[in-house]
Amino acid sequence: MQAHAIVFQSPQHLSVRGLDLPAPGAGEAEVEVEFSGISTGTERLLWDGSMPAFPGLGYPLVPGDETVARVVRTGPGCQLDIGQRVFVPGSSCFQGVKSLFGGAASRLVVAQNRVAVVQTHLQEHAVLLALAATAYHAVALGGKRQDIAPPELIIGHGVMGRLLARLTVASGAPAPTVWETQAERMGGAQGYAVCRPQDDDRHDYRAIYDVSGQADALGLWMQRLAPGGEIVLAGNYRQALHFEHAQAYAREATVRTAAQWQRADLMAVTELANSGRLSLDGLITHHQVPAQAHAAYATAFGDDLCLKMILDWRNFA
Repeated sequence: MQAHAIVFQSPQHLSVRGLDLPAPGAGEAEVEVEFSGISTGTERLLWDGSMPAFPGLGYPLVPGDETVARVVRTGPGCQLDIGQRVFVPGSSCFQGVKSLFGGAASRLVVAQNRVAVVQTHLQEHAVLLALAATAYHAVALGGKRQDIAPPELIIGHGVMGRLLARLTVASGAPAPTVWETQAERMGGAQGYAVCRPQDDDRHDYRAIYDVSGQADALGLWMQRLAPGGEIVLAGNYRQALHFEHAQAYAREATVRTAAQWQRADLMAVTELANSGRLSLDGLITHHQVPAQAHAAYATAFGDDLCLKMILDWRNFA
């Protein structure tokens, strides 16, 4: 059997190709994809060719680690039910292409211990669970962090910034302040305030989380910290980060990086979304069909009004 998949032949060159799909093995399921999201983090780096060298990475490749699908067939020992909706954080089921990510396809085969079962009401919004898990991990580090300092200031009101702010509010912590410089992205707050940096005169933030990826602004954020405060780098940075040592020294500041989410983070945010405590509404702004994938990627990476682009695989022929 074949599945149709988006294949990056080389940077900024893609096709939609038929690829052989194996039968599900022990503990695996075949899923029919409904929606896949386009990531403006790792997927942008794969698209423009700036992704750092990584084991198993190369071209041609199938992108995608934000997929929502329905179970249509199960292998021996798989305990998923036919018809269940699941979130799939990528797959490595295709041969002849790199599929380190591998989720942008009409059908996939994936291990049951990789997916998260999601409630039907989430529908397309479940593609956002990977970003939500990334935001959750930045704070909780997969549940391994003992002394958690929730965000008091969040830099950037894109999807990651909104999810991080919503998670903070949902946790019962005080509502954070969010900085945004683009007027078209200042709306849509749910239980927290959004302002321009120049309109905020506070200089005693204990925890500043950046999701904007502004490599040249670290020194400015340092000036807004309280003594002993922390800056968490949770964005994607293409340039070297730098700051004056005196700025950090004066505040005895901590600078921490946040890496890829872990399964504990995914399960935590899935439970929050399934129960309704974390809203995923209002974050998907653009839809496209796989046949128009090239235009979809151009919009996702080049249109400031696009918070989240998803590909709709339903009825794909």
